[in-house]
Amino acid sequence: DDCYLVHRGLRTLEVRLERHHRTALDLTAWFAGQPEVRKVLYPALRSDPGHALWARDFDGASGLFGVLLDPMSPAESSAFFNGLRLFKMGASWGGFESLMVPAWPPPVRSCSDLDEGTLIRVHAGLETSEDLIGDLAAAFARLRFVRSGSQPS
Repeated sequence: DDCYLVHRGLRTLEVRLERHHRTALDLTAWFAGQPEVRKVLYPALRSDPGHALWARDFDGASGLFGVLLDPMSPAESSAFFNGLRLFKMGASWGGFESLMVPAWPPPVRSCSDLDEGTLIRVHAGLETSEDLIGDLAAAFARLRFVRSGSQPS
């Protein structure tokens, strides 16, 4: 059964990866404009420190990337993640749906320049960028509401 599923998925892999990559580029650009975002981690971006190495070895990318946010309290994290409509919680093994999950444990490497914050792992699926950005905008509105006590927009 597993071999059958892999074989079946290979027939549409190129088309799906193209879409995942395009959607990831839209989402990373949107994330980069949010004040709570400290860093977007996606080697396909020219601004990523690993871009030269990525460009040397690859000619396309998937929809998987990381986002380092300002530190979040448990209440802020709950507000951000619990109301997501399109993004599901989980890690991807090449599926079509968009997924997001807090990365745990946080990165601890001697070569890491990541400062403290909340690292999230995002997989851009096949939904439209506009719909996914709407889901993210609502998540940030909930986060801002918890932080400031004002009504989400």
